[in-house]
Amino acid sequence: MKNSVIQWGILGCGHIAAKFAAALKAVPEAKLHGVASRNEAKARDFCQTHGAVKWHEGYEALVADPEIDVVYVATPHIFHKEHSILCLNHGKPVLCEKPFAINKKEAGGMVAFAKAKNLFLMEAMWTRFLPVIVKIRELLAGGAIGEVRMLFADFGFRPKFDPESRLFDLALGGGSLLDVGVYPVSFAHLIFGKPPSRIAGSAAFAATGVDESMAAVLRYDKGESALLSSSIVLDTVCGATIFGTAGSIRIPAFWRAVSATVTAGGKEKIAIPFRANGYEYEAEEVVRCIRDGKIESEIMPLQDSLAIVETMDAIRAQLGLVYPTEKSSR
Repeated sequence: MKNSVIQWGILGCGHIAAKFAAALKAVPEAKLHGVASRNEAKARDFCQTHGAVKWHEGYEALVADPEIDVVYVATPHIFHKEHSILCLNHGKPVLCEKPFAINKKEAGGMVAFAKAKNLFLMEAMWTRFLPVIVKIRELLAGGAIGEVRMLFADFGFRPKFDPESRLFDLALGGGSLLDVGVYPVSFAHLIFGKPPSRIAGSAAFAATGVDESMAAVLRYDKGESALLSSSIVLDTVCGATIFGTAGSIRIPAFWRAVSATVTAGGKEKIAIPFRANGYEYEAEEVVRCIRDGKIESEIMPLQDSLAIVETMDAIRAQLGLVYPTEKSSR
């Protein structure tokens, strides 16, 4: 497969799937082959809009297509395990949209199944692959701001309240933590490279039962800390600041970073625009891994995804937040 174009399938035809499909056009080694939705008209329109070769009503036909090399799972959070395993069971490597799963038990099942099938699996945390974030990791590894001791990161936005939308539907894993809180939680794991040793969290809840705003303090074994927040009812700064013993790094809109300012004895601006919309970089990583015969990425390894989900589980335990599928599985 090293010399061939990787043929993609997209399972789910929502907003994020559209962004990913657009980004694939900026990856010469990739092509969108097939798309699938449970709604026939939606699948057909998505196919025509994004130049896919074929569309399917329902997911079974997509995963059975022998011409598809890898599938991007872009369905609601609550279906990530089911749909990832559906793909893997048909021999398809998977890029699964974040959050990887709604809890560690589900994530662990996904990882175990992929390893048993010897197939590639990766969480689609696109932030980790952005050129600015790659540069920041290099600076941190080189001691540019000394020893990293603290992180502030937040992500909040204010859509129109719709109790029937996925975002406010507890049964679909709605709420701020899984939808946008995953970004600061994942970023904290990226920066500190380990899970926290202590967690304190609190939240405000919407009438539908989802967490509409969340705040958490993560403490680490050497005294480091991360102060994280998320919201689906407040327009917040959506930035991140990394503090070290010799300086700091401020990242506006860290989740889709195109710039950062390093302050360490002086100020240095980093600015690296996307080639497309930013999703192209995670797609390139998947292409690289599949061509090289890898079953996971060194940049977004499965153990990191498991640790991130476990941290979100611990935050939810503090909040008393349980999803209906978790209650039914007990």
